[in-house]
Amino acid sequence: MLPCRRELIGFATAGLLAYAVDLALFTYLRGPAGLDPLTAKSVSFLAACTVAYAGNALGTYRATRRRGLRPYAVFFAVNLAGACVQLLCLAVSHYGLGLTSQRADTVSGGVVGMALATVLRFWGTRTWVFRAEGRVGSWTG
Repeated sequence: MLPCRRELIGFATAGLLAYAVDLALFTYLRGPAGLDPLTAKSVSFLAACTVAYAGNALGTYRATRRRGLRPYAVFFAVNLAGACVQLLCLAVSHYGLGLTSQRADTVSGGVVGMALATVLRFWGTRTWVFRAEGRVGSWTG
């Protein structure tokens, strides 16, 4: 069963805002702040994860939101798995393929890695964090 349109739009909106925070902070930390690419991506991820949780908990999934620290911890774990996907893309590009420019780092971590991680995050968020009663967790069948 496919997720409802409102859920997809809400998730995408929260994600786009988080993505903007992630990309802007990564670009700043990698450029003017002079951090190495993996540290910059790790810090930008933490900020973006908090923005995404707030957007989903207060917006997209407000009707199924659970109180307390556990939902945030599970959300963080799901997003950490997504971040690992992004970091792997960045590491392969930067260290494995030798594409070391800021542009290459941004494309590999912030575009390719983000696209792959988004699929994982959507599935994990609706399956484990904001599960609605009576809804099967998986949107793939």
